[in-house]
Amino acid sequence: MDKLKIKEAVKMMLEAIGEDPEREGLLDTPDRIARMYEEIFSGNFESAKTHLDRVFSVEEDGIVLEKDIQFYSMCEHHLIPFYGKVHVAYISNGKVTGLSKLARTVEVFAKRPQLQERMTNQIAKALMEYLNPKGVMVVIEAEHLCMTMRGVKKPGSKTVTTAYLGDFKDNESLKNEVFRMISLS
Repeated sequence: MDKLKIKEAVKMMLEAIGEDPEREGLLDTPDRIARMYEEIFSGNFESAKTHLDRVFSVEEDGIVLEKDIQFYSMCEHHLIPFYGKVHVAYISNGKVTGLSKLARTVEVFAKRPQLQERMTNQIAKALMEYLNPKGVMVVIEAEHLCMTMRGVKKPGSKTVTTAYLGDFKDNESLKNEVFRMISLS
């Protein structure tokens, strides 16, 4: 990541909106934004494989659900945040991964300029590729600030996206079981 370029761009943006980047309150803003971008776009420099490489053998195969994984991402169209919850389910195939690894996988894809629809599918495909489960289901519920603070201005509206791979693709009973599990308190 080129932090110097980011700082220069922020200074130019501040000037373009009629601000003085040398003003006391804005003097350190370019550096703050460069450091923030390093954090919130860190997924550009990470692979889900790093997190999903560690697996453990299990005797019984069943549905594993990690629900309500909080995430924050940046809409690639407006560079404004969207945030919400990810629910990740997979059917083990003799192997499981640590639960924290599922949350870390979500972070890899959330910490990029992103579309919710793409992120949903990227998470599902990474789990299929690196865990080799019988099936994967990903559900994301998110609020997009590009919908709530600008444009149409509809606060509280949520976008829900899903991805179904493997055994989940055409099995309504399995999908319904996961939706039931998600709705449990």
